[in-house]
Amino acid sequence: MKTALVPLADGFEDIEAVSIIDVLRRGGVQVVTAALGQDRLVRSAHGIRMEADALLADVIDNNFDAIILPGGGEGTENLLACEPLAARLQRQKAEGHFVCAICAAPTVLEAAQVLEDEDVTCYPSCASKMGRRVQSVPVVADGQIITGQGPGSATLFALVVLMHLTDERTAHGVANGMLTNLG
Repeated sequence: MKTALVPLADGFEDIEAVSIIDVLRRGGVQVVTAALGQDRLVRSAHGIRMEADALLADVIDNNFDAIILPGGGEGTENLLACEPLAARLQRQKAEGHFVCAICAAPTVLEAAQVLEDEDVTCYPSCASKMGRRVQSVPVVADGQIITGQGPGSATLFALVVLMHLTDERTAHGVANGMLTNLG
C-alpha cells in the first residue's frame, strides 16, 4: 500500500487539505495527517478544526511515498517556519519519492531548496516568491515534483498525485466515482 504524509499547520487551506486526504484515501493510499505543533487539533484558514492523526515530530522520520503540502496563507507561513519539515522534504526528494504542494505551499519547496529545474505552478500572487518561471496552469507534474495552483484545482491536483502514486486506472476510477473528469 502506498503511503502519504499531509502536514497540517494552523491556517491550512480547508478544501486543499480535505481534497488531498479524501481523494488519496478513496484510491487506497494510506494517508497520515500530522500537526506541526504540540496539539493534534489544527485550525483551518476558515476556522474549521481538524484533528490530525499524529504530531509531525512523531512521524517525520517515517518513510512515505509522498509528502503533500496543502496551502493557505497562514498555513504556508507556518510550514515555512518548520525547519524539521524543510530537512524532511530534502530527504524525501533525495530518496526518490514524491514531493507535492498546492497553492502557496510550493514556496515551501522553493525555500527548502527542494526544487531544481522542475516546472511548477502555484497560486498566482505567490509566483514572485518562487525565484523561477511558474506555469499558469492548474497542475504540473514534473519528475518527483507535483504542484497545484489553488483551491479550485484541489481535486484535480489530488487525482494527479493519486495517479502518480498508483496508476491511471485507480485515478480514473476515483474520478468517475466522484463524477469528476480527469481527462
